[in-house]
Amino acid sequence: MFLEIHDIRKGFGSGDSRVEVLKDINLSIDRGEFCVLLGPSGSGKSTLLNIIGGIDSADSGDISIDGEKMADMKERKLTAYRRRHLGYIFQMYNLIPNLTVRENIEVGAYLSDKPLNVDELLKTLGLFEHSRKLPNQLSGGQQQRTAIGRAIVKNPDILLCDEPTGALDYNTSKDILKLIETVNKKYGNTVVMVTHNDAIKGMADRVVRLRDGMILHNYVNDHRIPAEELEW
Repeated sequence: MFLEIHDIRKGFGSGDSRVEVLKDINLSIDRGEFCVLLGPSGSGKSTLLNIIGGIDSADSGDISIDGEKMADMKERKLTAYRRRHLGYIFQMYNLIPNLTVRENIEVGAYLSDKPLNVDELLKTLGLFEHSRKLPNQLSGGQQQRTAIGRAIVKNPDILLCDEPTGALDYNTSKDILKLIETVNKKYGNTVVMVTHNDAIKGMADRVVRLRDGMILHNYVNDHRIPAEELEW
């Protein structure tokens, strides 16, 4: 397996106020797999995503990506590792306001020694004709496409998506899901997506449902549905 998660535990607070957010999480994800982490608010899914991404650290357990254990890395190596292997897509776009679409995407390219072709990616994203616009000249969907471009241009091994459609309307959400599906198929990146939207599980290779910090279900989707056919 490409991504291995072993006995991950995480809690916040201390004494009587301590809350165990993740309890002995074990999970394996194949290279190129599209994995959806489902669960209600407070189930631990975003905390797990942050630990996979090296944004947060576990109290115990370990994560390895392609045989490399994250716990063995010092801060400088971990920073280089995140830069080299991981791409992040958040609910908030976090674009640089005084840079154009192309320039925002190129920021991601500078972090990689194997970046994708920016012009080709702009066309894949449907942003080629908007490449000279600033973020405040874009719709929410176009801003999220730009954020996806910034994450994917460095050709990361793993694309981590935290509620990427949470701030978007239904039709724009469908467009963004179709785009992430296209990126997954075209570039072969492993995708791990956190969502509370149960319908999205239909487009995933693997579905992991969390509740109260534990994995309730973990299964491979035998009948994957194209993103454009999802309904909610």
